[in-house]
Amino acid sequence: MNPAPHIVTDTDTPAARAEVIAIPAVKVRRRTPRWQARLNGVLQRVIPALLGLLLLGVAWQFAAMYSKGFPTPLSTLESALTLFADPFYNEGPNDQGIGWNVLASLTRVGIGFGLAALVGIPLGFLIGRFLFVARMFNPLIALLRPVSPLAWLPIGLLLFQKAEPASSWTIFICSIWPMVINTADGVKRVPQDYLNVARVLRLSEWTVMRRILFPAVLPAVLTGVRLSVGIAWLVIVAAEMLTGGLGIGFWIWNEWNNLNVENIIIAILIIGVVGLLLEQALMLLARRVSWQDN
Repeated sequence: MNPAPHIVTDTDTPAARAEVIAIPAVKVRRRTPRWQARLNGVLQRVIPALLGLLLLGVAWQFAAMYSKGFPTPLSTLESALTLFADPFYNEGPNDQGIGWNVLASLTRVGIGFGLAALVGIPLGFLIGRFLFVARMFNPLIALLRPVSPLAWLPIGLLLFQKAEPASSWTIFICSIWPMVINTADGVKRVPQDYLNVARVLRLSEWTVMRRILFPAVLPAVLTGVRLSVGIAWLVIVAAEMLTGGLGIGFWIWNEWNNLNVENIIIAILIIGVVGLLLEQALMLLARRVSWQDN
């Protein structure tokens, strides 16, 4: 009796045999909550800053321990609490609070810096736009820019015969150079295609300045403004030490004559904080108007 024939099916082929493939486990990364990401970013900035301040305090304490007459951080803090208890007192022209002195210095900086902006920014546009103007003013800028700002103070005293305009004159002459140079450099960096389009459309020079150059050059202008403010705030302290009157520079010099070192250190910290706030405000403004970031 013949055996039953064996029927070959597809399942008997090697390709059809089932294989078990082990798939490695995939770790699913949890998404960090937004509040936690922001908190981590803040901590990453605040903790190093606090460590830096702590290092400064330790160095300050060591300096006070090994230097005769140098105040400790604690004694300086006590003087600061007394000083800021009434920062705007007024007991005469030579005895006013620290608040009035800071406002007087900021007023001088504002006057000198404002005049420098009114002159320096348009001059920078002209230097960057016209080759003839650039060849006329570049030698003067190269000659006068390296001069120390305080060297201009006697010239201001001779011209104005008063200490108050002389201080603003010194701020003006030291603030104008960064604005002129940065504005002129920004105008030179404007793409030539923009100017070619303006030439094809036969736009007037005023329209080119207002509609093309100014929006494109504004970030460079604000960079020059930020540098000028920093220089002006540095120079006003030294200028007020020489001219006297109401102001943070003269206040420091007066405290030195009274051998009140705690108040001198407090004034140094105030100068640093005010300068930092001015610079940060201008940097924020620059980021708001910068077309490169938008």
